Amino acid sequence: MSLRQYEYALAVAQEGSVTAAAELLHVAQPSMSQQIRGLERDLGVQLFTRTPTGLVPTVVGRAFLREAEVAVSASRRARATARAGAEDLVGELVVAAQMGFGTRQLPGALSALRRRYPRLEISVFEEPSSAELEQLCRRGVLDLALMAACERSPSDAHHLGDEEFVVVLGSGHPLLAADRVELRELEGEPWVRFDRDSALDAVLLNVLRDNGLAPATAARVSQTATAARWAAQGLGVTLVPASAVPPAHEHLVRPVSPAVSQPVIAVLRQAAGPAETALHELLRQESWHKSAEFTPVP
Repeated sequence: MSLRQYEYALAVAQEGSVTAAAELLHVAQPSMSQQIRGLERDLGVQLFTRTPTGLVPTVVGRAFLREAEVAVSASRRARATARAGAEDLVGELVVAAQMGFGTRQLPGALSALRRRYPRLEISVFEEPSSAELEQLCRRGVLDLALMAACERSPSDAHHLGDEEFVVVLGSGHPLLAADRVELRELEGEPWVRFDRDSALDAVLLNVLRDNGLAPATAARVSQTATAARWAAQGLGVTLVPASAVPPAHEHLVRPVSPAVSQPVIAVLRQAAGPAETALHELLRQESWHKSAEFTPVP
């Protein structure tokens, strides 16, 4: 078995076919098929089953692929560290953020990192579920993660600051006349909520419960920007991290009372390399203070 075979298997799982995976990795399709068959022979198990929609990992295949992903990620980091010079860091950096966190801060920090290491490839994604984000950190898939809490509180978890949550109101909403919205004043309002298993929806439910409010649901969305835009159109009100408010919507945003905030924690992988260490330092230089007061519309 080889790491190349692991990469082939991960590509097949991602693309759903040997042909598409071969095109993705720029290898010949027969070679890809041969390597997958050889890997299954060495393991003594069937990794994929053919369905009308393509190749799908078996139960054993899914378990194997989880570990293969960790091995391939570790190999890439090892190669990047070995080839890193003072000014020439290469390889891949995998970053994940709890949905809505770092929307304002990450772009600037990543831009500065790329200027410092122009050959570095950066993969960034948002994860709605805090539990899934925690699992990804434990499995060693991520180089750096931004989250509100780290269950094990490892020594490689660093508090960057706090993210304040704000309410987004529809244009012309009477509460826009206030500098700050009392949460109890939102009684009876319909809410634009998030996916049921997302960390943002959990925050919203806890806030409503703590203030004696019932969550009348107008709609559910998967992205913070979508929630803010739909709230701005009057579909309902929503609660989002202040840094996730889309441009041109700031005039429809108000802080809430009692204030709602969550810590922002940067979790680095164990034995962090130069890329994630540099990104962590750049993120520390970003502003993570609570949002400034929003000026009400006259």
